[in-house]
Amino acid sequence: MRKPFIAGNWKMYKTPVEAAAFVRELKDSLKDVSGVDVAVCPPFPALWPVKEALEGSDIALGAQNMHFEKEGAFTGEVSPAMLQDLGVKYVILGHSERRACFGETDELINQKIKAAFTWGLNPIFCVGETLEERERGITKAVVEIQVLKGLAEVTAEQAENLTIAYEPVWAIGTGKTATPEDAQEVCRFIRELLVNLFGKEIAEKVRIQYGGSVKPENIKELIVQPDIDGALVGGASLKVDSFTAIVKGSI
Repeated sequence: MRKPFIAGNWKMYKTPVEAAAFVRELKDSLKDVSGVDVAVCPPFPALWPVKEALEGSDIALGAQNMHFEKEGAFTGEVSPAMLQDLGVKYVILGHSERRACFGETDELINQKIKAAFTWGLNPIFCVGETLEERERGITKAVVEIQVLKGLAEVTAEQAENLTIAYEPVWAIGTGKTATPEDAQEVCRFIRELLVNLFGKEIAEKVRIQYGGSVKPENIKELIVQPDIDGALVGGASLKVDSFTAIVKGSI
């Protein structure tokens, strides 16, 4: 039985001061909650104050991106070594906003995923189709390419620490959500791809999150699907009450 995993992607919101205050409130709100893994992924400047604010809780720290090199002349980038030193556990890689806004390719994302494993970080690997691709009926073809290219040369042993987030691009921040049945169909397809890549035993251990306008009102109908193991939450993770309700609704 896979343990539910709820992660909050704060994107470019919250100053370090705001982020630390938020986490202190969230810790109190979730202090009696068990049976679910929780992570928050603040912007880079807030990682250290959030780490300090998380002390004494089971909430894990995640980052939203990273470079694949340990160090070097890469102005504006953050390395996996830096994240590891900060105590980061998870790192979001391949988010559709990184693909669309910054031109990240499947090959680049693959380099980042392999680097994350090298440095002991657990990737939250995002895949998903655009509205145009969905309307053309090629959702599975798109997702298959993203998964196969993104996980090229990843070992079965590494994959045990992988999380995949299925995020249909047309549902992110739009208020639109894939039906639980549609989300389950794609998540099941992803798990079948993992069986082919790593074997059934490993594939059954990998947690697959759904992301795309997840909110307290729809988490329960999503989490009961057999291949949906949690959620990568955007806007609803920016408020303590809504994020807490999603976490509790996943148990």
